[in-house]
Amino acid sequence: MNRTSKAGFTLVELLVVIAIIGILVGLLLPAVQAAREAARRMSCSNNFKQLGLAIHNYHSTYKRIPAHGVGTTSNPSAGNAWWASNALANNRRLSTLVGILPFMEQQSIWERISNPMDIDSDGVIDFQSMGPTPDNIDYEPWTMEIPTYRCPSDPGVGLPALGRANYAACLGDSTWQTMVGPWDGDLMEPVASVRFQRAQAGHRGFYKPRDISGRFRDVLDGLSNTIAMGEIATYLGDTDARTVLPSDGGTLGNNNGSMNAIRDNPGACDDFVDPDRPRFWLNGASRATRARGFRWADFKQIFTGCFTILPPNDIYCSRHNGDDLTGTAPMSSRHQGGAHVLMGDGAVVFITDSIEAGSRNHGDVWINGTGPRAPGNKSPYGLWGALGTRAASETIEEQLNQ
Repeated sequence: MNRTSKAGFTLVELLVVIAIIGILVGLLLPAVQAAREAARRMSCSNNFKQLGLAIHNYHSTYKRIPAHGVGTTSNPSAGNAWWASNALANNRRLSTLVGILPFMEQQSIWERISNPMDIDSDGVIDFQSMGPTPDNIDYEPWTMEIPTYRCPSDPGVGLPALGRANYAACLGDSTWQTMVGPWDGDLMEPVASVRFQRAQAGHRGFYKPRDISGRFRDVLDGLSNTIAMGEIATYLGDTDARTVLPSDGGTLGNNNGSMNAIRDNPGACDDFVDPDRPRFWLNGASRATRARGFRWADFKQIFTGCFTILPPNDIYCSRHNGDDLTGTAPMSSRHQGGAHVLMGDGAVVFITDSIEAGSRNHGDVWINGTGPRAPGNKSPYGLWGALGTRAASETIEEQLNQ
């Protein structure tokens, strides 16, 4: 009696095939992930190039750099100091990302912002032209996610952020009261206050907050030698020291004490970092609802500002509630090893974390500084600081990678 055998895999052969497939997948997966990140990084760079074109087109049209810290005020303004919430006006708190909207092919959003808004169609104007302060969740434009303002590598979405942004105005290498402009506390008229004089001495970057007179000609070091904007990572709720304030920041002192401490030592928060996880705060975060990149329309430095003091992906040193005035506000990203910057001439450069940045414990240049810290001096933060200053007689002798 003849028996016929059926062809097939034995159990051992099947397990061997599965093992081989698993090994191949394990080998290919990192390459696929690397290719995807390379594509996201390229997309991020392209977003920055669009921002550069928008800035140049804005300057070509209006003969000035798009202001950072500009807008409307209410009258009477009692109780509506610039740092406070205001439904009647935006308290001159609009970031440069608002002004360039028409040059970013976002004309429809700009039209909504630049016209009064009746949100419930009852014939009563709910928000005036240019909107309320950017913390108002009822004003829809401030909650919008604009794709060109987002890095594809940053996974942050949703509340407690309103509309996130990954690109920030470069304010230079000095934090000393740079958020203050030529206005009194209620923003009704320019004043030559001591605080304003301090701010003017600290306005060393491409952007001068609250100054509407900035022009390319003011960048005496050259547009190709000066950073206009930097990339920032948004906060993901994980106590990331690059993107949220430290809960220990209160030990730096009160408002004036903490500003002095950070001005004289940008590394003042180093002891607050977890030694086992150097990118995270040891004792948690403060103001997690007001963290990095959480409001694209708000000019406050934690949302859309950055400095060339500490190198990319370093810690955000500030008082635990110091998002209004003073903090190191470093550039950061979800890319490996560095972050993108936009140069004043429109070039996009990837700067590594290891860029030469001087001493992290060296004090800023400021109005009462002496020696190398006196106004007008070169940056104390090496090549990195030099890239952030617009008129400190510093040019870059080496070719930056693009």
